[in-house]
Amino acid sequence: MREPGRFLAALLSPAAAIYGAAVALRNRRYDGGGSAVHRAPLPVISVGNLTVGGTGKTPVVMEIVRRLRGVGVRAAVVTRGYAAAPGQKADEVLEFREALPDTPVVVNPDRVRGARDAATEHGAECVVLDDGFQHRRLARDLDIVLIDALAPWGGGRLLPAGRLREPLRNLRRAQAVIITRANQTTDARCAEIEQCVGELAPRAACIRSEIRPLAVCDRDGRSHPPEHAAAQAVLAVCGIGNPATFEALLRNCGVRPVAVRRFRDHHRYTARDVEGLVREATRQAATVVLTTRKDWVKLAPLWPSAAGPTLLRLDVEARLLDTGGALLALLRRAVARDSQRDAPNGNR
Repeated sequence: MREPGRFLAALLSPAAAIYGAAVALRNRRYDGGGSAVHRAPLPVISVGNLTVGGTGKTPVVMEIVRRLRGVGVRAAVVTRGYAAAPGQKADEVLEFREALPDTPVVVNPDRVRGARDAATEHGAECVVLDDGFQHRRLARDLDIVLIDALAPWGGGRLLPAGRLREPLRNLRRAQAVIITRANQTTDARCAEIEQCVGELAPRAACIRSEIRPLAVCDRDGRSHPPEHAAAQAVLAVCGIGNPATFEALLRNCGVRPVAVRRFRDHHRYTARDVEGLVREATRQAATVVLTTRKDWVKLAPLWPSAAGPTLLRLDVEARLLDTGGALLALLRRAVARDSQRDAPNGNR
């Protein structure tokens, strides 16, 4: 999602001021805990952000679930199912279920009820709350906030004048900040972001995360090295919040697409879209249509089985550069909540 230009941002500044006042009023309701905040019967780890648009959150959620599994904790993902069409599942829900088949994914706009269902219906030992930083009605034992290294501060303005969901100073609620896509910018840029995080949230652990190509997969479930598509004529297709990061990953794999087709974030593909992509691939002499996992879960069921361009997806992984073990220590502390269940926490 692009930030509004300066002129449009100026026009929208009164609306942003009203939005900011509403956010402040809402947050006062939850600051310090109280009856407005509800505790789940199991530990809750929230992964969220300060801005709208893609920050690379889904791969990070998956990696945190895997790390919890690595220390013997069975987590469930709880999500509201954002942007789901009537009768369909949201993009992230489909992604989680495909990438984490052994992990319960609970979809409920009421995240308090969703967390309870994770415990009672799925036997989860911990909840990873997807996009939960602003959902303060559910108490959490660890707040992780993602900052996109490519567009960290949402233009410095609140919605709708910028991309900030709440003021930057509210980052102080986080116990951990992960700078995503650190390998797609310079070390100096990451250091600048880390300095800002240190000023905004001095007590938070700050960790870098890299996004890396993992494999190229086909519709038969076969997995190939990321470079598999480099020798083929590729039409690249994506409908994500930050398409530039997908295109950068393709370049990292040596893929030089003959054309790139961008759709809006959370685009709901139709049979007509697929027909158009097949025609475009044929016109461009592309033998492969390469897409993201987020788009794959919607495109694959519609893709024709007849001869034509092959549909492939690029799988990626979030590599957390937690060399000092700070994040792992926070995860362990969060899931050991039973021993500190009644301890005061200003975020609850």
